[in-house]
Amino acid sequence: MRTTLTLDEDVAARLKLLARRSGRAFRDVVNDTLRRGLARPPASPPGQPFKVRVRDLGRLRPGLSLDNIAALLEEIEGPLHR
Repeated sequence: MRTTLTLDEDVAARLKLLARRSGRAFRDVVNDTLRRGLARPPASPPGQPFKVRVRDLGRLRPGLSLDNIAALLEEIEGPLHR
């Protein structure tokens, strides 16, 4: 099958070098490289889903609210927290 494929310059250079060193046609090197890559299992199996563990942060000081982060930062770090 004929198709147009756009390769990054570094990939094309490595494939051309392989073709030159092996004395094989560029298309044969590309096809063999793709076959080997497609035959491999994925590099790493999917990890476990990220889970957030909820913790009780205790009681807040009166007048503080976690709903307004900007006000909370200003209260904790002062007006120059930015």
